[in-house]
Amino acid sequence: MSSVDEILLDGEERMDKAVKVFRDELRGIRTGRATPALVEHLRVEYYGSPTPLRQLATISCPEPMMILIRPFDPGSIKDIERAIQQSDLGLNPNSDGKVIRLTLPPLSVERRKQLVAHVRDLAEKARVAIRNVRRDVNKRIDQLQKEGAISEDDRNRARDQVQDLTKQYEGKVNELAAAKEKEIMED
Repeated sequence: MSSVDEILLDGEERMDKAVKVFRDELRGIRTGRATPALVEHLRVEYYGSPTPLRQLATISCPEPMMILIRPFDPGSIKDIERAIQQSDLGLNPNSDGKVIRLTLPPLSVERRKQLVAHVRDLAEKARVAIRNVRRDVNKRIDQLQKEGAISEDDRNRARDQVQDLTKQYEGKVNELAAAKEKEIMED
């Protein structure tokens, strides 16, 4: 049997994880300038297994609109190029046999609006994940009360704490989304 504090702590950890997943997803969304985070999570089919690009190459940004990918194994260049072309980044890899250069074209207003819509969609999914945690935690608290382990007042206090946590973590998601939208819309 678990106590109310353990249930609340578990719920808070799960809500925090939902925010971290959202933050990681935002890193992969392109803004007006180049960043290694755009491509480092790309899966490259390398010797038959999908491998994150950051494990196969060093990724840098020598210029504001260029990403430079230097594979550890020059034989993997074709595989990396294929992964970039198949991704939804819309970038064309340019290779000289040793390194791959990705030049980022400026974002059109239309593309910026699409990216903002995508950020809002991801934010909503993160908020839904947080609300699902709230629902699960509330069910566990209600179960404790039914079993007689806690009083109705304790249950109500615990549910209020869960609601406060939910508001707090939804607020974090909203802040992250607003900051990313602002970054996308700026030049």
